[in-house]
Amino acid sequence: MNPLTVRQHDTTTGPVLHVAGDLDYDQAPVLRDRLGRLPLSRGQCLVLDLSGLAFCDSSGITALLAARQHALAAGADIVLAAVPANLMRVITLVGLDQVFTLRPDSSAAS
Repeated sequence: MNPLTVRQHDTTTGPVLHVAGDLDYDQAPVLRDRLGRLPLSRGQCLVLDLSGLAFCDSSGITALLAARQHALAAGADIVLAAVPANLMRVITLVGLDQVFTLRPDSSAAS
C-alpha cells in the first residue's frame, strides 16, 4: 500500500494538485477532504496531475468525479494531467474520457 500524498502549487490559471500513491478505498477520503478545503473561483482551472498515481480503484474514480463536481460548482474547469496508462484504460473504457479534459502533462497550467 502506497499512502496518498497531495501536493499543491498555484498558477495564474488555478491550483495544480500533484496526486501520488494509491487512490483507493482507504485513501480516497484524503483527496476528497483536500478538495473540500480547496477554494476555487469562477474561470479558474483545477489541474489534477496524476503522474505519481500508482493505483486507482472505483473509490478513486469516485473521488475524481467529486473533484469534477467541486470544480463545476465553483464555475471552474478541471483537467486530468499525466494520467497513468492503466488508469487511462479504465477512464476510456467507462467513457470518462468524454467527461474529463485530459492532458499529457500539467506544464500548460504553469
